[in-house]
Order: sequence, then C-alpha cells, then structure tokens
Amino acid sequence: MSAGRMHVDEVDIDAQLVSRLLAAQFPQWGDLPVEPVHSAGTDNAIYRLGEDMAVRLPRIRRAAGQVGKEHRWLPLLAPLLPLAIPVPLGKGRPAEGYPWSWSVYRWLDGENATTERIADPHHAATELGGFVAALHRIDLDGGPPPGEHNFLRGVPLAMRDAQTRAAIGSLCGTLDTGAVTAAWEAALRAPAWQGPPRWIHGDLLAGNLLARHGRLSAVIDFGGLGVGDPACDVMAAWTFLPAAVREMFRAAVGVDDATWARGRGWALSVGLIALPYYRVSNPVLAGIARRAIDEALADHQHTA
Repeated sequence: MSAGRMHVDEVDIDAQLVSRLLAAQFPQWGDLPVEPVHSAGTDNAIYRLGEDMAVRLPRIRRAAGQVGKEHRWLPLLAPLLPLAIPVPLGKGRPAEGYPWSWSVYRWLDGENATTERIADPHHAATELGGFVAALHRIDLDGGPPPGEHNFLRGVPLAMRDAQTRAAIGSLCGTLDTGAVTAAWEAALRAPAWQGPPRWIHGDLLAGNLLARHGRLSAVIDFGGLGVGDPACDVMAAWTFLPAAVREMFRAAVGVDDATWARGRGWALSVGLIALPYYRVSNPVLAGIARRAIDEALADHQHTA
C-alpha cells in the first residue's frame, strides 16, 4: 500500500481533481478555493469549498453507494433530529477519470468532539443519547437494510463472529486475547433484537461528532446509515463516552439489558477489526479502536 493510502483499492483524489469536477458540473462554485480536510475518516476524501461548503468523494468502490443513500435520506432525517447533520447541496457525476458520484454539502462548523473539547461530559451523554433515541424513533419507510453500502452495520451481532475472532487472532501479543474472547462471547449470548428495524447512524465515533464551545453541535458521516439492530448506535457508550456518564446516555436512549450488552459487543467488535487494519495507515482511528476495546473489556469485567 502506497504512502498516504488506507486501502489497496483506493483511487487517486486531490484538490486539482475536485476543482476540475466543480468547474465542469457546478460552475457557480468553480472559482471557490478548495482545501483538503484532514480527518480520521476512511471511506471518503473531504475538501472544504470556500467558507460554507464541503466536497465529499468516495475513496473506494464499496463506499460509492453511500452517495445516493445520503442524498435521498438526509434531507428527510435532518428536521427530525435534535443535532445538526450534513445537508447535501449537489450531487456530482463521474468524470475526469473519477469513477463515482460525489457530493457537495453545506459546511458544519465545529471540531472533532474529543474528550478535551467537551466541557460537560454529563451534558454530552444526555444530548447524544437524545439524538440516538430520536433517530431510532423515526418512522420513515423504505430505509436501506444493512449491506455493503453501510459496511453491514445493524446486522445481528452473530454475523460478525468470524471476522471478530479472526481479528482477535491477529492481535495476539498486542492484547489479552483470552479476556477479549470471553467478553465477545458474553456479548454473543445476549438475546438478538426482535423488534422492527430501526434507523441507525452506524458509526458513532468521536471523529463523526462535532463540538462547538464545549458542547456537541453536529453528527456527521452517515456512511453507516441504514435500518437494523439499534444496538449498533449504543456502542457510542464505549467508543466515545467516559465510564462515569454511560448510565446517563443509557437512560436518554432508553434501551433494555440485551440491547445494552449487544452495544458493548458492537464497540468491542468494531475496535478489534479496525485496530489491525488501520494500525499503520490511520493511527488516529487505530487509537479510537484501541480505546473502544479497552473500555468495552473493562466494563465487561466490571459487570461480569
């Protein structure tokens, strides 16, 4: 894999390509400056367009299906949610050697909601829990079930078993594989979701949350959007929030014991699979993955 790439099948994208695409397809924006946005995101390249917009382009084929999905559903979901989410302004076509559709969005101000940027974790837990609860309550028919378009977020947890165990095996010597296996198997024993599929964000990590003035301000990157097991979003309790405020988040979301246990399993599985894959190519995401593993494992051992 070449320097700067996170995937072997990643296409070449740079600011010059983005400028050419804009000039040809959105000439009203063609003269605006284009600057790369550095993030821990893996599926899309992001460029700031002027002061008020952003351009988002899939890096890999399996992310290309996210574009149409986001253009269809985000404008419908946005007014029903208590935090800001991206609103698409334009959908670009394949051109200039770039093979997929791409998007122009309104720019959302804020910084990644890392721990040091959150002034009151208790308030953040309640706000994020309220967002998750609102998303899970939305009644919009026709939402996409889990698939390649959202990296299978929202499937039954057991469908991740083989991949999760393979990741555990690859991390021998890096972490306590026996303890992690025990925590994973405990999550698998939780009863499966029996209710109707719920709308899910699918990827509630710190890099997909924005903060302004010490408070959560927006939820971004809806590549994991779909309908499925709501436990997928409960993983934010371990991927993002400190232990001291998890119960506040749980109360705001309003989930049963089984969904909570599956959520911890999701956090563990996502962390385990991401850590070996991104350890070299994306150290920021690898650090987020390691935190998710450590938090989920510690919580399992505390409650076992």
